This record gives sequence, structure tokens and C-alpha cells, in this order.
Amino acid sequence: MNFINKITDFTVSERFQRYVQIDTESDPKSPTCPSSEKQKNLSKLLVEELLEMGISDAELDENCYVYATIPSNTEKQVPVICFCSHVDTSPDCSGKDVKPIVHSNYRGQNIVLPEDSSVVIRFDDHPDLADQIGKDIITASGTTLLGADDKAGVAEIMDAARLLMKHPEIKHGDIKILFTPDEEIGRGVDKVNLNKLGAEFAYTMDGEKAGTIEDETFSADGVKIIINGISVHPGFAKDKMVSAIKIAGKIIDSLPKDRLSPETTEEKEGFIHPVGISGTVERAELNFIIRDHATKNLKSHEQELKFIVENVLHGFKGATYEFVVTEQYRNMKEILDQYPKIMDIGMEAIERAGLKAERRSIRGGTDGSRLSFMGLPCPNIFAGGHAFHGKMEWVSVQDMEKAVTTILHVANLWEEKA
Repeated sequence: MNFINKITDFTVSERFQRYVQIDTESDPKSPTCPSSEKQKNLSKLLVEELLEMGISDAELDENCYVYATIPSNTEKQVPVICFCSHVDTSPDCSGKDVKPIVHSNYRGQNIVLPEDSSVVIRFDDHPDLADQIGKDIITASGTTLLGADDKAGVAEIMDAARLLMKHPEIKHGDIKILFTPDEEIGRGVDKVNLNKLGAEFAYTMDGEKAGTIEDETFSADGVKIIINGISVHPGFAKDKMVSAIKIAGKIIDSLPKDRLSPETTEEKEGFIHPVGISGTVERAELNFIIRDHATKNLKSHEQELKFIVENVLHGFKGATYEFVVTEQYRNMKEILDQYPKIMDIGMEAIERAGLKAERRSIRGGTDGSRLSFMGLPCPNIFAGGHAFHGKMEWVSVQDMEKAVTTILHVANLWEEKA
């Protein structure tokens, strides 16, 4: 529908800048859902704004999930689709007191962030900046992350919802909206009510470069290793003490140096990655994430890690260990390949928005990974953000607008092809 590409009254930039100033950092140490109550501050605002648009069933549940429906405006029987983003930001970098800055008409220069001049977004280090000449780039001020992951996706869905309500000439079936908490700590769909949502297919708006759509993620496990040492008063420890701390350190030092780590792998290569260590002489705990695009490779990575642990413990008489594997998520391609129409429509929508569509794999996961295996097939469309989880995070205003246009085309294409 050519009319969609002529829409220019976007509000996505203003929404995004408003949303990122609300601190929604999730807390991996908290057992609650949401893990931080402050996530509800943004979610409540989203419900208020959806209601103001005329989306009458918008609501926030006790677990910080936002549900809403844009009603069908067609006589056709169209599959119910959902657009999903997460409200939380990563605990890897502060999300408190974010100050968004718009760098208008970017000309290819390095971007020095004003509140910490040592934080420089260098053109040579960010190759996607080459696509941004003449566009408007939003960054944080240098002391926090920006929050484009995934408040760009949230703002895009919200603006698309407004436009769908404003323009009934864009034909579509029922469109569901879902905003989740705690995606950044791997709990984004723990409490989602799929019966309440009532969608058949979904798209997360949580990708990166404009034009990309992702149908493949890592498969992921977590491994917790508990080392049981022998604690003795250090003054009388000769030939008696066995330090769990030293064992833990030796295990970390024994990991492969030139492979199987995030810093030595790329594309579809997997890794064993330590993400936490704590303990005392008597007991130490190590936490790992195990990742690979091929699910079958997870077991071999875990066996290699277990072999390292056992080899280290041979040198520490009396020490014991526990090795606990927890499934986290699986490669969504295993599900999405069964429903090719979802990707076909996503790719065509991107092309209709005026971009070159590119199918990609993610070296990570999204809510869509787990949703796909829960019965809601869900690829991941670009949101336009870059350099996630750090002070150099940035997003292009025009790329966010293209994401909004893509959402409108996805909604319309499902109706057109029904």
C-alpha cells in the first residue's frame, strides 16, 4: 500500500526520548516478577497512552506485562498477529538519569559524549555509522546507556499503534501488543499469559540494523558449578585446607584461551562464558552461560567444561563439586522454519518500507526465542539501535521511523494475503 510510505507524522523520536528517561533497569539478583518495581513506571505510562489512542482493552497485569488489542477493520479472516518489545534495560550499565541527545544531520564525525569526553563513538569503530550520513542520531550523555534496547522497539510499536488507529484505510486483522519485563535477565516471558494474548504469530521489535530480520538465535544453557573445599583455621592449615576460591580461580584459568569464548568467536561459533563467581574457602560458586546455534553442540561444550573441572579437582584432594545445567532457550529457527509465511511477510514488509531486507542470525536471544517454543512463532525485526548495553549505544531517528513503517506494512500484508 503506497499510502503507508507517504506517512510523515511520526512521533517515535519524541516517544523514545521520553521513555528512555524512565529508569527500568532489571535486577538479576531479585526473585520477583518484575525484578524491579520501577519497570512498572514505564508500563503504566504505555497503558495510559494506549487508552488515549482509543485502544480500550489496554491493561497492565500484576507481573508488569502490558496487553492491548488494535481491533480488526476488515471483513477477511486474518490470523491474529502480535508485536512485542521489552521495557527493561540491561543491568550491565546504569539506566538511571538517561539524558538523550539528538545529533542532527550527522556528517560522519566521531561523536564525543559531553558528560564524559573519554566516551567517544568513533566512526571507524562503528561501521553502521556509514549508513547514517545526513540522518539524526540519538545518544546518551556519556554516563549511562541509552536504552535503545529495547525502548526503540517500544516507541516504534506505540507509534505504529497510533497510526493504525488514526488511518483505518490501512486494512488489518486483530493486532495484539505485548510489552514484557525482565528480558535482559532472561525472564521476559516467564509469566506471560498466551491465552490472554490470543495471537497466532508474533514479531519482536528488538533487532539492530535497519532492514534486518532475524529468524535464528543461539541455543542457550546455564551452568552452575559449586566447589566444596575444606576450611581450616589458616594458622593450622598445612596439609589440611583445600580452598574452594583457589579451585574456582584455576578452573577459570583453565578455560580455552583461543576458542570457545565470546572474545574469540563470531558468526555461528559457540562459547563457554563465565558470568559470575563468588565464594569462600569452604564453598565457591561459578556461573556460566553456554551458547551455540546448533543445539546439539551445547552438550559437548558442557562436557568440555565438566572435564576441565574434574581435571582441576584432581590436584585438590578432598574437594568435591556439583555441576548443574539449566536450559535457558533454544534456537527459534527450529520452529520458524515450520512457518515460512511469517518470515516471507516480514521480508516483504521491509522491502515495501523502502529498505533492502536482510535475513540474519543473532548471537544472542530474544523473547521471541522462548515464545516460539511456547507456541507463538516469533522472528525479530530491526529496531535500529546499535552498541547495546553500554555508554556508546546509539539509534537513528530515521531508522526508527522505517521500523514504524515496516510494522504498518506487516499488519497490512497479513490482511492482503488472507
